[in-house]
Amino acid sequence: MHPFPRFLRGALTIAAMVAATAAHAQTWPTRPITWIVPFAAGGPTDALARHIAERVSREVGQSIIIDNSPGAGGTIGAAKAARAAADGYTMLVGHMGYMGAAPALYKKLAYDPVKDFAPVFRFPDTPMVLMVRKDHPAKDVKGFVEYGKQNPGKLFVSNAGMGSTSHLIAAMFASAAGMKVSLVPYKGAGPALIDVIGGQVDGMFDQTNTALPQITESKVRALAVTSASRVNQLKDVPTLAETVVPGFEAATWYGIYAPKGTPQPVVDRMQAAYLKAMSDKAFTDRLSAQAIQMLPADKYTASALGKHTEAEVARWKVLAAKANISLD
Repeated sequence: MHPFPRFLRGALTIAAMVAATAAHAQTWPTRPITWIVPFAAGGPTDALARHIAERVSREVGQSIIIDNSPGAGGTIGAAKAARAAADGYTMLVGHMGYMGAAPALYKKLAYDPVKDFAPVFRFPDTPMVLMVRKDHPAKDVKGFVEYGKQNPGKLFVSNAGMGSTSHLIAAMFASAAGMKVSLVPYKGAGPALIDVIGGQVDGMFDQTNTALPQITESKVRALAVTSASRVNQLKDVPTLAETVVPGFEAATWYGIYAPKGTPQPVVDRMQAAYLKAMSDKAFTDRLSAQAIQMLPADKYTASALGKHTEAEVARWKVLAAKANISLD
């Protein structure tokens, strides 16, 4: 017979597990950390993730490696992250598309944005900008809508992939403006933007942090931004709300998520490293220069990201139904 009663053996097992978790958290990280970005390199998600990863890595004392895992609007990379070991060495760069809208778009999803992840911290938000190729006949957003209505299905708008932010906002805009467009998916915003510049497609919605250089160099023309107010770096570019779709407002939100079960002390340490980085004005000024929107400090926390994710999942069920967006 075992010398310890069953209940005591159970208590000892739990105590050992707690001690092991605490020890892991105290030594973490002892090797590089991987952030899964579910899009191709060169796009806005990749660019912002690398910028923040470089700064956060200084605080945690280890390199942060970006693992680009594109496909299916980011859901492939998200599923990969959900299956990863919950040891703090693999995390997901999540955003509005695959962590907010996906449950409303797919009948079968290989992960649950709320149940399968532990929120770590939220990035600042990024507005979108509607751009067209530089020789497009539409000179402004009203002309773009008129062109779309006069040529139903012949207005080709690229995006970062089905279910991506650029796809969702384009679909919402087309629905709100009452026109039919052809949405062309790519494996990331980078390749989608290249074809706008090259003239293979008419235009796209892209995030300001990667679109600004192309607009400044006149490789594309900006017609409108999706934020509630104009962007400082694009003061001459109107909002969609003030032109053709009153009340239209959208911005891409991001966050870092760890697989569910990741030790809380690890999550806390990563969050603390990020909050320290966001207290560095020189760092946030560099982000602001890309038209990235800073948030109140309390919106960056793990708790705030968790609440925001739940709210977005619920909100997109309504929005997807209203705009008749489905990917199944």
